[in-house]
Amino acid sequence: MNIDATDLILGRMAAYAAKQALLGETVNIVNVEKAVVTGKNKRIIEDYKQERERGVPLKGPYYPRTPEMIVKRAIRGMLPHKSARGREALKRIKCYAGIPEEFKDAKFEKVNGASTEKTHARYITIARISKELGGKVQ
Repeated sequence: MNIDATDLILGRMAAYAAKQALLGETVNIVNVEKAVVTGKNKRIIEDYKQERERGVPLKGPYYPRTPEMIVKRAIRGMLPHKSARGREALKRIKCYAGIPEEFKDAKFEKVNGASTEKTHARYITIARISKELGGKVQ
């Protein structure tokens, strides 16, 4: 299964991807830097910075800066990643910034209820969050 994350709400897309991975599907998510988080921009950035600075540098918890890993971490939070079933499901999920060559001609599925088209909420893209955290965005 291939998902194009352009203008999809991160939490809803992540929940859908986690559920499909638990059912045994291989999930490929492309354009993760174009996914969005709804809410006030300043508050969202503050929350992500607080997550990043939490803990001890040598002990963790480690919080990612790149868009691919931010999305994968969100999906991990929706899986029982400490059990064997959850670890296997997490291995079936791949996230990509942009569209790799192997998925140029692939057909992408729609995630019902995850689009920002009909919502009037404020939102910020994962690329901008990553940039604020110091990550390298293409």
